[in-house]
Amino acid sequence: VQLQASGGGLVQAGSSLRLSCAASGRIFSSAVVAWFRQAPGKEREFVAAIRWGSGIRYYEDSVRGRFTVSKDSAKNTAYLQMNSLAPDDADVYYCAKGAHYGTTRDTYPTWGPGTQVTVSS
Repeated sequence: VQLQASGGGLVQAGSSLRLSCAASGRIFSSAVVAWFRQAPGKEREFVAAIRWGSGIRYYEDSVRGRFTVSKDSAKNTAYLQMNSLAPDDADVYYCAKGAHYGTTRDTYPTWGPGTQVTVSS
């Protein structure tokens, strides 16, 4: 299964964006789909994740209350709704899939190419 993130763009601070992560095949209920982000020269950091079967969601503290991770199982697509965007949220966003939940990059063996989010102040 391959992943493709999309939906990035240039927005003003305070605006919203919705990212999509489309899988090329079925995502099984045992999987976890996660969102990470990475700024130039920095480590890729965890943003949010969702358990595909139960829908249980996890968030990094700085995005909790502003970002919402969701899924459409029929479309094998995950989403990241980002509200109240700030310049610090400007990064390349990646989606990833794995068999377990974790907040480190090596938890997820499947990655898609990133999508750029730019936030102007």
